[in-house]
Amino acid sequence: MTIGVLNLQGDVREHMAALGEVGVAGRLVKRPDDLQGASGLILPGGESTTLSMLLTSTGLFEAVSELLDAGLPVLGTCAGLVLLARQVLDGRPDQRSFGAVDAVVRRNGFGRQVASFETELEFGEGPPLPAVFIRAPYVVSVGAEVDVLATVRHHGVASEDAAGSEGSVESTVQSPALLRQGRVLAACFHPELTGDRRVHRLFADMCAA
Repeated sequence: MTIGVLNLQGDVREHMAALGEVGVAGRLVKRPDDLQGASGLILPGGESTTLSMLLTSTGLFEAVSELLDAGLPVLGTCAGLVLLARQVLDGRPDQRSFGAVDAVVRRNGFGRQVASFETELEFGEGPPLPAVFIRAPYVVSVGAEVDVLATVRHHGVASEDAAGSEGSVESTVQSPALLRQGRVLAACFHPELTGDRRVHRLFADMCAA
């Protein structure tokens, strides 16, 4: 079994290393022919608008879209999640996404680079999952067919009604961090940047099924 890793921008080497650690061969994908025979595809983080343009200019956008329609398992991390979402807020007007996950996401929804953070997420029945959020997208809402596998606690702003007084107050809220819809897995964070390989192992199992 071989899983492709989109090699246009982002943590390509880290995803390739993570695949090796779970016993799966990785293949760099830079053009449509590189997708032939792949059991799955990883869309790494990076800058989602740049990735959208590069996918289009290389012909990969149409090729990946066809494979998604055919049921190819895909994992998107950070900007990869933005590329997979049904609707993207705060994106460029010409920004394209595959619409493979019924989710509304906001680009850089957790803030700029200086607002990046590390935390732990509840994930399955095992120990907490370490997660790195770097200019991460924020999942505003998900559809009924989306399974939320993990959520992240963070500081938000409660509305005036929620605060019960004039003005707004900070509060601790939870939002989706790891989503699955059918054969598509998408994370707001960077699982490739920690030593925990459960997300990659789950994706490898999806590709092998």
